[in-house]
Amino acid sequence: MLKKQFKFCIVSVLLISVSPLLVAQEILTAGKYFDSISEIYGAIEDYQADITITQGEDVMKGVLFYKLPNLLRIDFTDPEEQVLAVDGESLTIYIPGHSVIMHQKLKKRSSSTIATMASSQGLQLLKRNYSVAYLLTPNPVPLEAEETEDPKEEQVPQGEGVEQVIKLKLDWRSTDEGFRQIVMSVGENGLIRRIIGVTVGYENIQFDFENILVNQNIPEARFQYDSPASANVFENFLFEPEE
Repeated sequence: MLKKQFKFCIVSVLLISVSPLLVAQEILTAGKYFDSISEIYGAIEDYQADITITQGEDVMKGVLFYKLPNLLRIDFTDPEEQVLAVDGESLTIYIPGHSVIMHQKLKKRSSSTIATMASSQGLQLLKRNYSVAYLLTPNPVPLEAEETEDPKEEQVPQGEGVEQVIKLKLDWRSTDEGFRQIVMSVGENGLIRRIIGVTVGYENIQFDFENILVNQNIPEARFQYDSPASANVFENFLFEPEE
């Protein structure tokens, strides 16, 4: 059960937590709007963001770092000192509460997938595997607006400080995908503010991204992680490595 939960969490984070920018333009269709996202991804070399992952009553918080072509790291503040790191060849998770290190040698295909998900090619892959539409309207709506609101009703911003977003809905074309539906909330500044993935079992996993910094020339050393020598190491906990 623990292995299954970690596998799902890792795939979720790698798939959709590395999504930094969207462009708010006057585009008639959601498909064309989504295509503009791919163009922006082509200009992104690295980024960092505060990330919050919510699943039911469980909440994880930390700082996410990403660098092309396939470097990823999350330093968690809750759970404190927990780390997830991908160096392009392997995945390492440190769980200080149990003094455990989970290490996985990545398959070539897995490494490639991690790399392309933060690129225009990766977004086009999502477009091929999911149908893309506006959730309710192409116009901005409150971030916390109920998704069941009548799309025919005009949603007018109420009061100062109400966070406005454009919401996209991606529905799977095949049951092979990890999420049956993905909802992306795009902020007024053109950044992805929130992503909600609906699992096969109709559970919601919510990813919030804040304080995003793009193309900061993050050094590769930032993604190197030295595991504590005292921790117990579990090798290849997801799958057997390639020969």
